[in-house]
Amino acid sequence: METSFFALGTVFVPILGSLTIPLAGLVSKSFRNFWAVVLAVVTFILPLFLMRDVLQASTDKFIFYYPTIPNFDFILLIDSFSVFVSLVSSFIGALIVLYSIDYISHNENQNEYYMMVVMFIGSMMGLVFSGSLIFMYLFWEIAAICSWRLIGFYRHPLHIVKADKSFLITFFGAVVMLFGFIQIYDCTHTFNITMMQNVPVSSLAIFLILIGMFSKSATFPLHTWLPDAGVAPSTVTSLLHAAVLVKIGVYAYARLFCYTFNIPGEWNIAIPVLVMFSSLVSAGAALVEYDIKRILALSTVSQIGYIFLGFWTKTIIGVAGGALFILMHGLAKAGLFLCAGIIEHGTGKRDIRELGGLFKSMPFTAISFLACILSVIGIPPFGGFFSKFMVISGTVEAGRPGIAFMGLMVAVMTAIYLFRLFHGVFAGENKTYGHEGSKLMVAIVLILAILSLLCGVFIGIFGSFAEISACQLLRGIR
Repeated sequence: METSFFALGTVFVPILGSLTIPLAGLVSKSFRNFWAVVLAVVTFILPLFLMRDVLQASTDKFIFYYPTIPNFDFILLIDSFSVFVSLVSSFIGALIVLYSIDYISHNENQNEYYMMVVMFIGSMMGLVFSGSLIFMYLFWEIAAICSWRLIGFYRHPLHIVKADKSFLITFFGAVVMLFGFIQIYDCTHTFNITMMQNVPVSSLAIFLILIGMFSKSATFPLHTWLPDAGVAPSTVTSLLHAAVLVKIGVYAYARLFCYTFNIPGEWNIAIPVLVMFSSLVSAGAALVEYDIKRILALSTVSQIGYIFLGFWTKTIIGVAGGALFILMHGLAKAGLFLCAGIIEHGTGKRDIRELGGLFKSMPFTAISFLACILSVIGIPPFGGFFSKFMVISGTVEAGRPGIAFMGLMVAVMTAIYLFRLFHGVFAGENKTYGHEGSKLMVAIVLILAILSLLCGVFIGIFGSFAEISACQLLRGIR
């Protein structure tokens, strides 16, 4: 019962609590901010108790049923993988909420902003613990609504158009995915994924589900909405790229295709080719882009391919690497986008052709930015190196050395465009005036940069938990 309580709290504290944030705003601005931070921090603390329960239990998972209407029961699936992803997302989400206190302090619509951010985090918690396809779809759509409102936060007409674009693409993908879920229900007569392990799935159902996953995780050719979402506040783009939105697709892929269903042989050829092609195309686009946030967005599209690839391998090292990459990419990419927010606040510019020489005036931001870049590229001893190495090793172990070579090419291109970005902003001639962000904002990006390094230094701890998650995931289809 205690585990059930913590699981329900992790899902419903942020979702229901977010609805109280506008009421807190009626009391005072400072109380609303405090309440939003409390909700985000509690959402991170609760999964810590779940991790304790999972590690100490004699079983590898907990399944809790809450009857609603026939065939639509609310089911919570608690295992090491869902707890791992919930901890990563809620931790980064809590840091983003803290950073937001100073970042959006002078903007309007703050009540809605904090409500949507906390609900956004809650939708991720609901999805990762959902043991039902129909509730997975429900939380998927809650995330889409939150991202739609947050991308258009500044209410500029062009921003609203781009917010609508992101919603339409991801909503289209979700509806198509729902048709795939219905096809599976027609065969199994249940939405309970714990009762579908090793059930044969048609190629059409897999195709429909993959469209939904690729649209949410911004994989080519359904990726164009993500760079356009850079019009949102940097805190929102950090949530989209690092903590919640694009991670939803890769989590669902792992949960369904590593834990539940076996993929037919033809898909084992198509999926790695598609995700690596997406990574190469987006990396190439980042090489010729000049807007900081668009470069980082294209980088996310490129790096997500590694996570898909790791889960596709269905090897222990590859799946563990994919899980680790969720953590390492999340920390580093959150740091990069929050640094971009400081740069934009401090200079009023985002075009690297108009920036340069900011290391002297923004040294802490520059050091944090560089550390996060090194992790994304995969330079040891930063955490990104180990996760990327494991994914590529798993790809070779799965018998796809050609795909592994494509992964290495993406890594080389990543180094080129990210060092180009760093040089354009912080090195060279000083073209504009800039200043550091607030102490709180700088502290948050320094924390993320330090953690990107420490996760590599202490990779044994995180790697062991990722390996446990990989073993439990793969046990479902073996």
